[in-house]
Amino acid sequence: MMNKVELARYIDHTLLKADAQAEQIRVLCDEARDFGFATVCINPVYVPLAASRLSGSEVAVCTVIGFPLGANRSAIKLAEAEQALFEGANELDLVIHIGALKSGEHSQVETEIASLARVCHAANSTLKVIIETALLTQEEKVVACQIAKAAEADFVKTSTGFSTGGATVQDVRLMRQTVGPGMGVKAAGGIRTYADAIAMIAAGASRIGASASVQIVAEAPS
Repeated sequence: MMNKVELARYIDHTLLKADAQAEQIRVLCDEARDFGFATVCINPVYVPLAASRLSGSEVAVCTVIGFPLGANRSAIKLAEAEQALFEGANELDLVIHIGALKSGEHSQVETEIASLARVCHAANSTLKVIIETALLTQEEKVVACQIAKAAEADFVKTSTGFSTGGATVQDVRLMRQTVGPGMGVKAAGGIRTYADAIAMIAAGASRIGASASVQIVAEAPS
């Protein structure tokens, strides 16, 4: 059993829809501050707004890089990351080049992750690596996690929430087993209830990405 305050600290309060508007981001930030969520997770264009709105609070600003397909050039992802960090982001969720991973171009994937990890860590920020589990075989999921760990990312993350599936307990458990206890695992995509969140945490998730965060926490015991 996990109470509202404990559970809130696991959650990245998320709004990544294409039609998200500035006023919705302001509400998201205010909710995150009120409930004590770990971060708000927003598209890069809203990083300055979120950073300003959350100034002085314990809520971090998370944004996404190469989202949602991961198919941008590495130089573009790096520039996007640098801009986001400059504008106030504290955590970056990077989508890997999924096609490169599936083609066996593992060194390319690792090089890209490592370059962003260096930039993040120089800014005392956190890098999460989205492997998009719904598009990978079991073996590819393991390899993706191993690559992210070798590249010194801070987290592996299941999903963008924009592909053919989201987080599953089985995938979270596999990811945790692969990276060990010292690396973060973020479950995201389709987590809408308290029971969903607790199941992911029990499987090994150390962070939850959700747009239904307020509803999830409302279901938790006081």
